[in-house]
Amino acid sequence: MVRAHMDQEEIKRRIIELQIEHRDLDEAIDRLSDQFGVDDLALRRMKKRKLQIKDSVSRLEMGLVPDIPA
Repeated sequence: MVRAHMDQEEIKRRIIELQIEHRDLDEAIDRLSDQFGVDDLALRRMKKRKLQIKDSVSRLEMGLVPDIPA
């Protein structure tokens, strides 16, 4: 959820932080999935976290777009 008191710069900074975390998780998932005997539960948790991050970035980005009357 986008906090009402976050200003534009804070939102942009948070988006960048989340994008970095998303990229790092993507790389870790790729490395883990190539290993023999990988912990499937850990891999599923990482993929779920990656999806949560993507959703958070989308919500924050929507908060940057001004409301346009229909």
